[in-house]
Amino acid sequence: MTHPSNSQNPLVDIRGLSIRFPHANGGAPLVRGVDLTIRPGECVALVGESGSGKSLTARSLIGLAGPGAQVDAARFEVGGRAALNFTVHEWRALRGTFAGLVMQDALVSLDPLRTIGVEIAEVLKHHRVLRSRRERLARVSAVMGDVGIPEPARRAKQYAHELSGGLRQRALIASAIAAGPALVIADEPTTALDVTVQAQVLAVLKARLELGVGVLLISHDLGVVSGIAHRVLVMYDGNVVDSGATADVLNHPTHPYTRQLLAAQPSAQSRGHRLSSARIVPASREEGHVPSIVRDPLPPRFGGSQRTVLRVDGIGKTYRRRGGDGEQRFTALDGVSFFVREGEVLGIVGESGSGKSTCANIVLGLLAPDAGSVHFVDSRWNGRDVKEHERRALRPRLQYIPQDPLSSFDPRHTVRQLLEEGLFYQRLSKSGLLARSVELLEQVGLGAAFLERRPVSLSGGQRQRVAIARALAPEPALIVCDEPVSALDVYVQAQVLDLLASLQARLGTSLLFISHDLDVIRHLSDRVLVFKAGRIVEEGDVERVFARPQHAYTRLLMASTPALHGREREQRGRAELV
Repeated sequence: MTHPSNSQNPLVDIRGLSIRFPHANGGAPLVRGVDLTIRPGECVALVGESGSGKSLTARSLIGLAGPGAQVDAARFEVGGRAALNFTVHEWRALRGTFAGLVMQDALVSLDPLRTIGVEIAEVLKHHRVLRSRRERLARVSAVMGDVGIPEPARRAKQYAHELSGGLRQRALIASAIAAGPALVIADEPTTALDVTVQAQVLAVLKARLELGVGVLLISHDLGVVSGIAHRVLVMYDGNVVDSGATADVLNHPTHPYTRQLLAAQPSAQSRGHRLSSARIVPASREEGHVPSIVRDPLPPRFGGSQRTVLRVDGIGKTYRRRGGDGEQRFTALDGVSFFVREGEVLGIVGESGSGKSTCANIVLGLLAPDAGSVHFVDSRWNGRDVKEHERRALRPRLQYIPQDPLSSFDPRHTVRQLLEEGLFYQRLSKSGLLARSVELLEQVGLGAAFLERRPVSLSGGQRQRVAIARALAPEPALIVCDEPVSALDVYVQAQVLDLLASLQARLGTSLLFISHDLDVIRHLSDRVLVFKAGRIVEEGDVERVFARPQHAYTRLLMASTPALHGREREQRGRAELV
């Protein structure tokens, strides 16, 4: 990728940025001494763990650091203007026209009471970019097509809750770029997207770069950063600890934290080993310039058996389409069949809208199929004639780990109460409940100190550990994991994947693991199902499917997965796994 000329006037030019809140962190800055320059046609990426200051830094560029934020800098120029003392009116005039913001959580960011078309057109109407309603409708349709939303005229009439996670995220991106801003701030814009849609969205951002738009990208996906960013800033605890040209930072990291992030990426070589234990070992003189990645092994896997825990036979599901003419039907699932053995990890991959989540909801008994049946631990579990009271006794043996525990947990409940819900059917005494709750927290690397905490006070990784502990509480035969690590930064993802793999190996619990991240599926799963348009187009042993994909769509998924520059280093390097 050609780097923009340094002779161009920067869109953003900041030196010594400091951000503090009087009543947070003891009054100490949450962001300290950050230098940031973004030029037209340049993509700068911020990477780092949750809470490192990435989003706070990005939001300060459009006056959204938060109520009470004290922003200070030796230089703070946005669009060639000294913006440190902008009024509220000046910041509002800047947003949408000069800078567009793409946030991570589209369901929260989109107005549930407005259609997607109205949402995207708002910036055009508010800033009077296009005065004619016909012109606005044409621009909305065009920009929806740009970000890969199919049937834009129909989708524009729908509401956020009627779209899949991927479509909602694309609608949010369309809203941010509708007015043609000079700067796009993309805060984890591809987190909820499958790899093919992710490739489309990245192509949209790359097209903006070619038009001279600057992009500030926040992402925990180093493969995405590798494929689009010109420069990278690695943040840790509010400081920039590593920075430079993307290839230099990713191939020759200078800070231990950057090396830890790179080594913790899942890959073909990480299977069977602890991701969080990974470290880059420099090559010796005799070995040339190829470093090695060293990892500790996971505990031996549960031997398993041929016993089938879950059997799905020919399930189908259709929905009535909104926004279309007449009684149009959408086929979410069509004749899907598979099984999960005791102690097995079965992965499911596929694009947004392929039927993965519909399948998971039917397996969980939250949705009735229109056709076919589900058997769980030798009992009829789902079908048109199965009633909830018939499966209530088996409910504890089938558990769920969501993508976003914060929205799944009752915010009023403490961790103790959340775990006690999972232990309800065991009828333990009060002391027994406490002892078992502490045991569960210790299993997931937490402890008794977290019992009285509430979900909002926990980090993303801690919340996901509590979700795992709650799922393990009733000692289930099967856990459905729906994108459980997609919103986590690289190292926390590594820790959670290690935890799941260790517990699964020790307890022999079967996992149905849904993910759009092919590297995660390859690292964790025994077998894999590839979903496309409500059907299974390929299935088999995970190594066979990844090494020799038979279906064209599987090959497309493989080709669309962003590759981390230097990944081939690991493949060529010594397999020094201890």
